[in-house]
Parts: sequence; C-alpha cells; structure tokens
Amino acid sequence: MKYHLVSGGCGFVGRNVAKYLYRTTQDTIIIVDDLSVGTNPSEWIAVEDTFGTNQANRTEGNIEYWGEGDRVVFWKGDFRRFLLHALEKPSWLKDTFGVTRFSDVFHFAAIVGGRAKIDGDPMMVALDLAIDAEFFFWAVRHKPERVMYPSSSAAYPVDLQKETDHIALSESDIDFDHGRLGQPDMTYGWSKLTGEYLARIAAAHYDLSVTCIRPFSGYGEDQDLSYPVPAIAARAAGKETPFEVWGTGKQGRDFVHIEDCIECMLFAMDHIKDGSAINIGSGKVTSFLEIIDIFTDFAGYKPPIKTLLDKPVGVHARYANMDYVFNELGWKPRIGLVEGMRRVYDQAVRNLEKK
Repeated sequence: MKYHLVSGGCGFVGRNVAKYLYRTTQDTIIIVDDLSVGTNPSEWIAVEDTFGTNQANRTEGNIEYWGEGDRVVFWKGDFRRFLLHALEKPSWLKDTFGVTRFSDVFHFAAIVGGRAKIDGDPMMVALDLAIDAEFFFWAVRHKPERVMYPSSSAAYPVDLQKETDHIALSESDIDFDHGRLGQPDMTYGWSKLTGEYLARIAAAHYDLSVTCIRPFSGYGEDQDLSYPVPAIAARAAGKETPFEVWGTGKQGRDFVHIEDCIECMLFAMDHIKDGSAINIGSGKVTSFLEIIDIFTDFAGYKPPIKTLLDKPVGVHARYANMDYVFNELGWKPRIGLVEGMRRVYDQAVRNLEKK
C-alpha cells in the first residue's frame, strides 16, 4: 500500500491533486489543511462520484476518513503542527495513519490568495517562509520517495514583466548557480524563490528527490472567486454592465487549466529529481480585456468596460517561455484557452442557477 501526502489539500490545486490521485490509483491519500483558506471536504468531495456522499465514513478526533476503503484521510489542522507531531515523535505517523514512509508528497500548504491578498497583506503571505522551512526540515529527515514543491511565476524578476519591456519568462531567468535572481513579486515571490533554493539544498545535500514547478495563471471550474478568472466568469454569467476590470485590463497573463497543471506536475516528477524548476503555462499572453471578451461572448452580450485604476494589478505582462518543456521534455497542454474558459463559464451559470 502506498501513502501520499497533500499539504494544503483542501485548496484549489491541492484538492484537485487529491481527487486525481484517488481516481487514478489505489493508494491512500492523506490531506492536511486548517481550512483557513481551503474548502471543507464536505463541499467538494461529493462532486466526485467515486467518493460517494458528502458524509465522512467515520471521524476520529480531527481526522476524517472518506472514500472506498477509507482511502482519503483528512487531518484538520495547521500543517506546521502536523510536522511538529511527526518530528517530536518518530512513531506518530505509523501510530496515527499506518505510514512508515510516504511515496509522493505534494506541498501546497501556504498563505495564498489573489492580487488583493498579495498586495494587501504581504506580511501574512510571508508566513509561507516559515511553512516551507519547517516542511523541508521534516522532508530531509522523513525521506519520502518524491517531493513536489510548487513555486510560482511570481518568483521571476519583475523588471522582465514591465509594460514597455517584457519577455516570455524562461527557466534560466532565475539562475541560482550564477547568482542571477532579480527582484521577485512581493513577499509571495520571495517566499517561493526561497522555497526553490531549499529544494535544491534538499536534493544536493540530503539526496532527496525534489521537483519544482513554476505555474503561471492556473484556473479551473472550482476555483474560488478571489481569483480573476472565476470572478469574471461569474459576473459575465450575471450579465454585469458596465463590466468592471481592475486597472486598464490590458495587463496580461499566461492561463493554464488545472487539469493541464496536474498532468505536467506529475510528468515533471518522473523527469526531474534535483530540485530544479520548470514552467507550466501555454506560452501565450492573454489580457484581461480579452478574457472579458471571451466570457461576454459566451453570455451573448457586449457591455461597456469600466476601468478601476485604483485596484492592485501586479506586473503588466507575465507569460512563460515553454521551449524547454515543449521541446526538451516533450509535454504540451491539452486544453485550449477557449475550451477551458467555456468550462469555467458553464460552471458559473450552474452556480447562478442554484441561487
């Protein structure tokens, strides 16, 4: 029996990874989340037919067991406390879960949110530094078979993403070996850059198999409304007019569907073990005005645009150079922009009909 660990397993990416592992393996998936940001399992497990109902099979203290054979185990609490238990008492994982060694560990526990969170509460976001440091301290002692660390495109130098001077961001634009790092995006970018460095140290000095990824703007049907894509979709479904956009709307991002993110993540884990990072994106930049245009096309109307110039917008253009992943590793996304946005819009319509 294999055991996988998903920290932050009730967040957007974490819960989609947990569901993917449940569908595609017969392994046990242990998810850890304090629900400060994540969504309670009762609200998302039920949508997976394979999980059955939205009632846990059983509950023991702060642990819930879900799915066939209790294969999804939810430990409710701060991931740092989970790590503390495992470090203070070496037998705790075996006594509590029957785990002697994890196979794959996916580390999504973090203080996350949209642009308003990154700019509005940067010191709260800086707590990610503590979470990551404690995680790698544990990981090099527990020695799981493989570790996946999600960095971010926010780790890239912001001076490469300006309105008058932006480029497609390549993995080599962050060069630890030669000390070329640049200025990341706020405390969130700094924490992810530091996490990547810890991943490289864990691989080089402790022989831990670690893969890092730099996802660009991931989106999907079950993403919460603090992120722009589902928020814009919901407003289009409700036929908002005038249609508000943060900033001028000309700022652009590289959008990639969550299914492609997960497939690339797992693909990377099979090919990268030294803590180095790869981009996950489409290689194309799309402005928020273009996203609004796509969603209002779906909704069948063309509202006037109202720009909100006092709102935080981040860098002007952030998009990936995917040459290494496409040409050297041989992976490409399956879900095109319009198809992915259509899925999000259709879910927004269904959500609106429930109200």
